[in-house]
Amino acid sequence: MDEHQLLGAALGTIIGAVLALTGAGGGILAVPLLVFGLGLSMVEAAPIGLLAVGMAAALGAVLGLRQGIVRYRAAAYIAGVGVLMAPLGLWVAHRVPNTPLVLIFCAVMLYACGRIFLKAHHELKDGPPACRQEVLPCVLNPLQGRLRWTMPCVRALTLTGMTSGLLSGLIGVGGGFVIIPALTRYSDLNMKSVVATSLAVIALVSTGSVITASLAGVMHWSVGAPFALGAVIGLMVGRQVSRYLAGPRLQQLFAIAGWIAAALLMFSVMA
Repeated sequence: MDEHQLLGAALGTIIGAVLALTGAGGGILAVPLLVFGLGLSMVEAAPIGLLAVGMAAALGAVLGLRQGIVRYRAAAYIAGVGVLMAPLGLWVAHRVPNTPLVLIFCAVMLYACGRIFLKAHHELKDGPPACRQEVLPCVLNPLQGRLRWTMPCVRALTLTGMTSGLLSGLIGVGGGFVIIPALTRYSDLNMKSVVATSLAVIALVSTGSVITASLAGVMHWSVGAPFALGAVIGLMVGRQVSRYLAGPRLQQLFAIAGWIAAALLMFSVMA
């Protein structure tokens, strides 16, 4: 393994740790790290970021399945819709110049990090959110422990899958920053189940996007494989550390890091 690949593995470790500690955001930081750290373009970095995030998310999802907290039917449905939409995002990405593609990515990054920061701020100020009393589209059947598949629930999950899949193909993000808020808003799942289900969706959608990128000949495996291996190692380490570090303050630090990365990306293409 040469220095370039070792650097890629080290950067991947950072992404895996972020995924373990926050439950989302791995893809959001993976692309800037690949662009600045390894000198790749957006189109080159996107599928490599997805490969790493997808492998790390798959490991997290398997561990969640063993604990029985993954809502696997909902995850499979969201991912199925996402996999259908990902090729459209990839098709658009290869027909948009690099500069506007970077600006689109930065806009998504700023928005996602803003949501994460505000949520953490409210939690620090007011404590954990109280149980909601309103009728939600997706609720668990208390007797079976499974989601009730009503039409409002199907619509909510379909929209979630379409958005995450499109962004996956377009800018190379797994979609955790879309899936976690959506499941939190539309379902009565607890946070551990939401994160585990989100990881399962990310793993499946990322797999579809990586296959599409490989068939299109735009996946650089010499860079992607060490980066993905590092992400898996980072996830395993991050899961051990998360019991001591995870929390609103960490979410805010991640959001600030995301804002800085977005600003640097915008400056690099506008300069």
